[in-house]
Amino acid sequence: MVTNAAGIRPGKKRLSRPDEAAFRAIGYPVLIIFALLCVLPFILVICSSFDSEHAIANYGFSFIPREPTLDSYRQIFANGTSILRAYGITIFITAVGTSLSTFINMMTGYVLMRRDFRWRNGFSFYFFFTTLFSGGLMPWYMVCTALGFSDSILALIVPSLVSVWNIILVKGFMGSIPYEITESAKIDGAGDFKIFIALIWPLSTPVIATISLFTALGFWNSWYNTMLFINDPKLYSLQYLLYKLINDAQAMRTLAEESGEMMDSVPIEAMKMALTVVVTGPILLLYPFVQRYFIKGLTIGSVKG
Repeated sequence: MVTNAAGIRPGKKRLSRPDEAAFRAIGYPVLIIFALLCVLPFILVICSSFDSEHAIANYGFSFIPREPTLDSYRQIFANGTSILRAYGITIFITAVGTSLSTFINMMTGYVLMRRDFRWRNGFSFYFFFTTLFSGGLMPWYMVCTALGFSDSILALIVPSLVSVWNIILVKGFMGSIPYEITESAKIDGAGDFKIFIALIWPLSTPVIATISLFTALGFWNSWYNTMLFINDPKLYSLQYLLYKLINDAQAMRTLAEESGEMMDSVPIEAMKMALTVVVTGPILLLYPFVQRYFIKGLTIGSVKG
């Protein structure tokens, strides 16, 4: 890298002091306001989860609970064993599914990036075509059941391992890695798998973090496969179990209203807020650790100097 005496790269213009001061005076307040607009809804969700159903029904959601209570959390954790089991199932499928999916998508993107792969354009078109047309729900369901996924933990992992979007993202990222690295390694006698593990993988940390975050969010929020394939309550994922809790509470309220009774003791709206906190908490704790890789993975390769 070549710099001048002031430490500035040629061709790069540094903002003058008035311009820099103006940027800080305008840009920082705008960023702070935007950050608050993003954070305030979640703060409202947390505060509303501690409010009573009666207060929410009469006064709406509020940043300050008018009738503070833990009824919604008591309702959710009334059967603590089921919640903990569902947490364990979801953590397991998220960890295993994310690891396998990331590795498979990375290898697929690497193969499609290789210039010496004769059929890479054909396979790239094949993967892209599946994003436009699919075989339909029934054929997919029949294939999964024929493979023995019913009431199996595999039903929550295997059908979601391959993501065309992640493959395209990996392929685009690896295109920015100098191909001479691969060629020089092949000259030294390295095999394709060793090149991928020893050279390409360490250079792909940003895109690995990016697709891992996407994949982990998908597995963590997954409930549809549980609804289709799982009948054993011991294999319920967290999202599906909480979905059933909401439906059961709503059914209780509907029956009570039809019989002329009031069921304010069933905190439907407050439960929805509490469920949001329970479900998103672990993801919010994970995101700061991968944020810098996530942003770099989305932007690298988009602008080349």
